[in-house]
Amino acid sequence: MQIKTITKGNILIAQPALYDYTFNRSVIFITDHNEYGSIGFILNKPLNKPVSTYVSELDTKLQVYEGGPVETHNLYYLHKRPDLISNSEPITNGLYWSGDYDDVRNAINSGLIQDDEIRFYLGYSGWAENQLQNEVNDNAWIVVNEEVDIFKDWDNNLWKEQLKNLGGEHLIWLNTPADPTMN
Repeated sequence: MQIKTITKGNILIAQPALYDYTFNRSVIFITDHNEYGSIGFILNKPLNKPVSTYVSELDTKLQVYEGGPVETHNLYYLHKRPDLISNSEPITNGLYWSGDYDDVRNAINSGLIQDDEIRFYLGYSGWAENQLQNEVNDNAWIVVNEEVDIFKDWDNNLWKEQLKNLGGEHLIWLNTPADPTMN
């Protein structure tokens, strides 16, 4: 269901007319939203590189996703194992972000965290105070309060699936090319 008020745990769906390279056909999970701004991670843009490409001390083949255009030299993670990762920040429905990196390294290298319990992102998506709400008001984003399995291997089919769930006027965009000028 489409909403206008943003909270932690919401999903942002890029409107079809949003041609920004990073955000074109993006689906973003909001991990924090307050009076100072918003933070989220793009769910559907895999970089097709294992996390060990960026952090050699992690013994895993887990893939890294593009999180957004902010601090792209840093690796971030969402997870559902606060019992193994101390100082985790709760988001919603058993999902957490951040936490002690040494705990992440130890849990991964010991095989305590499964592939469907943690996801890595290079960079994040961030908005200053009121910026995201203004973009929503300008119809750059559709905000929904839907649960999405953030640990599934998504690509742009997630964007199409979300539009299909919205139905109505959004269905026309399902089979258009990413760049409508190529139609």
